[in-house]
Amino acid sequence: MAIDIKNLNLNQLDDLIQRAQSRKQELGKERASKVRAKLATLAKAEGFAIEELFGGGRGKKTRRPAKPKFRNPADHSQTWSGRGKRPRWFNAALSAGKKEKDLLI
Repeated sequence: MAIDIKNLNLNQLDDLIQRAQSRKQELGKERASKVRAKLATLAKAEGFAIEELFGGGRGKKTRRPAKPKFRNPADHSQTWSGRGKRPRWFNAALSAGKKEKDLLI
């Protein structure tokens, strides 16, 4: 099935490219699935579970939020873990003469 791309307009070309990219992704997923099945079969033949060899989790691992380390003395509902950008209340307290140890929980 040959497509004569010289006779296609811009919208038709964009549509063709989109469908081709979508099909390419589908083929890549199918190929990865076949390789995954082969690996699982090989691992099972050797007496392993695939999770033992490659870990049980899939995708990105999530981190738990850090525990609060500092508390705003004016509003106890505002806390900061000490990671990332300093909150405004923290900078304001330091400017007012407080020390970091004064703001510890």
